[in-house]
Amino acid sequence: MRQPHDFRLTAHEVAQFHHNGFAGPFTLYEPEEIEQRWERTRRELMDRSGAVYREEDDGEGASNLSNYDRHLDNAFLADHITQPRIVDRLTGVLGPDVLCWRSDFFPKYPGNEGTDWHQAATFANACGRPQIRWPQGSGGRGTLTVWCAFSDATIETGCLQFIPASHRTMHYDETKPMRYDPDRNISVVKNGVRRGFFGYDYRELQIDPGWQPNESKAVSVEMRAGQFVMFWSTLLHASHPHAGRTKKMRMGYSARYVPTCVALYPGLSQVEEYGGRARLDRYAAVLVSGRDDFGHNRIARHTTKGHPFRRRDGAGAWA
Repeated sequence: MRQPHDFRLTAHEVAQFHHNGFAGPFTLYEPEEIEQRWERTRRELMDRSGAVYREEDDGEGASNLSNYDRHLDNAFLADHITQPRIVDRLTGVLGPDVLCWRSDFFPKYPGNEGTDWHQAATFANACGRPQIRWPQGSGGRGTLTVWCAFSDATIETGCLQFIPASHRTMHYDETKPMRYDPDRNISVVKNGVRRGFFGYDYRELQIDPGWQPNESKAVSVEMRAGQFVMFWSTLLHASHPHAGRTKKMRMGYSARYVPTCVALYPGLSQVEEYGGRARLDRYAAVLVSGRDDFGHNRIARHTTKGHPFRRRDGAGAWA
């Protein structure tokens, strides 16, 4: 029998996850709680003095990277990525030893286009160089994404869409180049829906240029504020446009997890996305469960509840 504070997936739920590629929504916070916490956190995030990536890093697009991985310097986000309601469920899929390797925000403002259909196995889709590498022969690929609604996410405000069971076949080649051009790639009408991909055209990566996602099989995942869904990054996913009938924005916060056997940013000294570059010298992954017996990655330690991660030394490494 499941205990009151045991949030692990049941055997049936694990089987359903492996079949569909996603699970949820699950409740993490009550709507009033996340509204208060997020309002306070929004103000705190304006201080980027402890952020891993800096505005002064290289390229015009570097500022778009400045709010990646804010769990490393913000107390609420540090606690969020290690919440048992999240981590217990992750270990049923990834095993007992788990890293959080990235987090980022997904705001959608009134009138914004939807996000185009996409998959990610190596996250090399912007610079052509893999950002994650599973061990050879393991059969693993992609990352387990936990997408939490910090505000209500409905079809009207641009909730997520999934095509169930689509994670078994990759329709995109992440070794192909993708050109960053916000003027050209924002709000393009695709199959009758305004879609974009943050200044890229994800169709440039298609293995078969004539292929189109079967949107007749798509499901919309509506969530109230404080709920989350977990899914493989290799699952075909997208989002609806924000219809603009309400002035409220939709805010999603995404944390990405892999087992400790996965190498992060292998051979890379910087992140290259959105036409900019940001150095990785302050970056570290977070061990959220179990132990790391591989030593592939620099690891950050979550010290005490209510505090973000601390620096190990004056060089800016995290401990």
